Amino acid sequence: MPLLRFDVIEGRDEKELKTLLDAAHRAMLEAFGVPERDRYQIVHQHPAHEMIIEDTGLGFERSKDLVIISVTSKQRTEEQKQALYRLIVKELGESCGIQPNDIMISIVENGNADWSFGMGEAQFLTGKL
Repeated sequence: MPLLRFDVIEGRDEKELKTLLDAAHRAMLEAFGVPERDRYQIVHQHPAHEMIIEDTGLGFERSKDLVIISVTSKQRTEEQKQALYRLIVKELGESCGIQPNDIMISIVENGNADWSFGMGEAQFLTGKL
């Protein structure tokens, strides 16, 4: 936890995807201070025509390198969120060559009762986490 879902235009190979996921995880470790093995990432690849991602009037141009990251997480501070945005852009730029205008991030928050990591238990509620 947090759970990250990556929506990308199809065409990246396994190595490129691993580099992308590793870079995002480094940003998550630093911004949210999560443990190293607190890593939950899912990639969805789409044909280009299935992704219409504009810019809300900000004037961004998007490319085939577009990455949409949806983060589901327990509540975080505004500072942590802003750090995550900045660090993901930095890491994906340095490691993957992805331009800042091709990275969109959305965070959805939930609570302790909203997570079960397995075994039919809510580990945040039972005290195991």
